[in-house]
Amino acid sequence: MNWFGKVIGGALGLLVGGPAGAILGAAVGHQFDRRHLTEGVLGLHFGPGDQQRVQTAFYSATFAVMGHVAKADGRVSEAEIAAARTIMSRMDLSDEMRKQAVSLFTDGKRADFPLGEVLEQFHKECHRRYTLIRVFIEIQLEAALADGALRAEEERLLLEICDRLRFSRFEFHAIRAALEAQLRVAGAWRQSGGSGYRQQRVLRQEPSLADAYAALGIKPSSSAAEIKRAYRRMISQHHPDKLVASGLPEEMVKLANEKTRQIRQAYEIICKHRKLKI
Repeated sequence: MNWFGKVIGGALGLLVGGPAGAILGAAVGHQFDRRHLTEGVLGLHFGPGDQQRVQTAFYSATFAVMGHVAKADGRVSEAEIAAARTIMSRMDLSDEMRKQAVSLFTDGKRADFPLGEVLEQFHKECHRRYTLIRVFIEIQLEAALADGALRAEEERLLLEICDRLRFSRFEFHAIRAALEAQLRVAGAWRQSGGSGYRQQRVLRQEPSLADAYAALGIKPSSSAAEIKRAYRRMISQHHPDKLVASGLPEEMVKLANEKTRQIRQAYEIICKHRKLKI
């Protein structure tokens, strides 16, 4: 998908006309893209829930809200800036798209950033696609956790975001616990060179079994059937093809792939410990 025109238009619209302007700008940008892909295409019509429009809204809201959450405690730390850059790098954005993502992040830090209007428009465009909103919350949480802790101001703002998106606070806390555990598991595997238990002991930091259970949202007392169901449910929730079909921008597929790897790592740790067939 050619994204440059949509992101240019969306970012420009957000800066000059608020959330509604962002969507209008994105539509103009989409027309720009389509004209370069297909000669003479005119009269395109967009409505809430349109795939291209959902993707543009998701992309624009992700980085603008990320900037707003980073500024929640009054300042943006180097770790939070690095986290935003890391997410952009993991998405393998082009130079042009990276500039637009940075512009959206910067705009989100403004004191007059219209968070409520942006989220309301985003919710409308997502057309109540709960799985997509869940991924949006996960990305915001991961960015907020970049400096090692979720500050009280950030948590309050993230809970407000959940409320505005009609997303369960109970599920937010469950996602937070699972995400923190997934990040610890993934961090341990990265430190061991990605080879897990096959790496030499002197270089190895084994992921915690407790973290593996928490990463799947289950207890150590869970049965083998419960473990498998939890694993399959989480894999299904983060399946890249399903998410793209729901409106996840194609550039964010790499993030979904990383998430499924983290879930699979946790599952493999539990299976090894319980001597279960993977």
